[in-house]
Amino acid sequence: MDLLGADVAGCCSPLTGEVLSDAAAEQLSRVFKALADPTRVKLVSLIAAAGPDGACVCDLVGPVRLSQPTVSHHMRQLVEAGLITREQRGKWAYYRLVEGAFASASRALNPDPAT
Repeated sequence: MDLLGADVAGCCSPLTGEVLSDAAAEQLSRVFKALADPTRVKLVSLIAAAGPDGACVCDLVGPVRLSQPTVSHHMRQLVEAGLITREQRGKWAYYRLVEGAFASASRALNPDPAT
């Protein structure tokens, strides 16, 4: 899945290259807004460390020292930005990183993949 779309993540259209479309600029902005919060960055780190089975929301509350509703709010922002996925398993929600999402965001900023 390419969360940023061809306008942004394609090899020829990085942020520092051709002018982005309005839709691509909006989506890229959503990604970086989601990552601009230190709690969300920590949550992404926790999910990445959880491995391929994902992380249960019940395991995310303690490390960030926030209530479950607050953690769910942050998780919704990350899901809407296309950075993580949510899967309901019984009464608990589990989250995983979207494969390639962070590479797409990186390509949008770095026009030269060799650097």
